[in-house]
Amino acid sequence: MNPKPFERKTALVTGAGSGIGRATSLRLASGGAFVALLGRTEDELRQTLDEIRADGGEGLVLVADVSHAGQMAQAVERLVTARDGLQIVVANAGINGTWAPIDDLKPEEFDSTIAVNLRGTYLTLHHCVRHLKQSGGSIIVVSSINGTRTFTTPGATAYSATKAAQLAMVQQLALELGRHNIRINAVCPGAIDTEIDDNTQTRKERKAIVPVEFPEGDIPLTGGKPGTAEEVADVIAFLASDASRHVTGTPIWVDGGQSLLR
Repeated sequence: MNPKPFERKTALVTGAGSGIGRATSLRLASGGAFVALLGRTEDELRQTLDEIRADGGEGLVLVADVSHAGQMAQAVERLVTARDGLQIVVANAGINGTWAPIDDLKPEEFDSTIAVNLRGTYLTLHHCVRHLKQSGGSIIVVSSINGTRTFTTPGATAYSATKAAQLAMVQQLALELGRHNIRINAVCPGAIDTEIDDNTQTRKERKAIVPVEFPEGDIPLTGGKPGTAEEVADVIAFLASDASRHVTGTPIWVDGGQSLLR
């Protein structure tokens, strides 16, 4: 097995400062990729870059808001100018946003979740695909079990809608981009031990919840223990590599069987 499957390749990872984005950036860099780390928090991105360099890798920090068209255009242009090409794109940036009953969820709360999770994915692909068309490549969109296989998270209407839409985009674009030798797939994590829950606003949860009975431990493979960001990163690395060269338009649920119980 090639220890450096991404050698001489350039990757862009959004939301690269923490959680799945950070783990993915480290995983791709360890495989030889030059990794552009994109996000809003420069300190976190620089910490990730320091870890990459400490392991002998290389990368670039790109500070940008994925929901801002101008910032994304400038960030991608800076990357391709520095590297003269792009082969791997991981659209990972996302937020849980506000989880509340539909009649209590405010329009601005709905819009902010759509802006980051869905518009951010669109803008990432919009600005990157033209460069991927030059040599082909792989796109991985980080979706979720919510909205693609489970619908029992109380109040998560906006979040689930964005995750369902991301998968629809992946399957639509698999056909559109295949002729350009571009593959696009979705990774759909379940409960993963990251910091995203720290930014979740919940309100009137009891009014939206639907009781569901689970077997003991709602993640069968681990007895209820959440997965790790590194386990998701390994699947992303597989989809980014030539080992998945005949896989496109496909969701992979990384949840230890969690979503099969719901």
